[in-house]
Amino acid sequence: MFDLSPAEWTAVELSLRVSIVATAFAVPFGIAIGWLLARKNFWGKTVLDGLVHLPLVLPPVVTGYLLLISFGRRGPIGEFLYDYFGIVFSFRWTGAALSCGVMGFPLMIRPIRLALEAIDRRLEDAAATLGANNVLVFFTVTLPLALPGVIAGVVLCFARALGEFGATITFVSNIPGETQTISAAIYTLTQVPGGDAAAGRLVLLSIVLAFAALFASEWLGRRATIRFHGE
Repeated sequence: MFDLSPAEWTAVELSLRVSIVATAFAVPFGIAIGWLLARKNFWGKTVLDGLVHLPLVLPPVVTGYLLLISFGRRGPIGEFLYDYFGIVFSFRWTGAALSCGVMGFPLMIRPIRLALEAIDRRLEDAAATLGANNVLVFFTVTLPLALPGVIAGVVLCFARALGEFGATITFVSNIPGETQTISAAIYTLTQVPGGDAAAGRLVLLSIVLAFAALFASEWLGRRATIRFHGE
């Protein structure tokens, strides 16, 4: 199964890099927005919740097209980033990470929000009465108690990023060595004569990686629950 060609290993390495970067950059935003949706009531909360989950219901190619017209070299955001910071997303692996992060973000938000909503607020109040400020309470009480949900959200986002295809290929195309992830490589191999064997190897490897991510999520979630909840 692991007798992959150099091009196939490149696709695997690129997929892992894109998924890790996408998830890492999504985590702080996921925690912040999850906390905002779980703890605050404000005008437009329903709209924000809808926007966060919109990639789940939109066709992936629509999300990819919206990213292309927004973050492309001539898009309003992409042009600004290129002119002032030299950052380019379109047709680059960084754009693949962006699209994967956007597609996986809704799956990260849900478990984080539920974990924050399930926390007993009296524990936070007790910490505050002992002199801890809001920031200290969040990092020493709230976040540790919500850690199982954070871990679940991180793994779901990573797994979604690892299997992302539609938005990515629309936004950054299918360039070998630059934007061709495992999903794009499988798609390409199924279109060429004699590519079924290589596509099958990548499919099996994808299954192994997905199971590994789920196993890691379960193990880390149990460890966090035992440590912070004593169960």
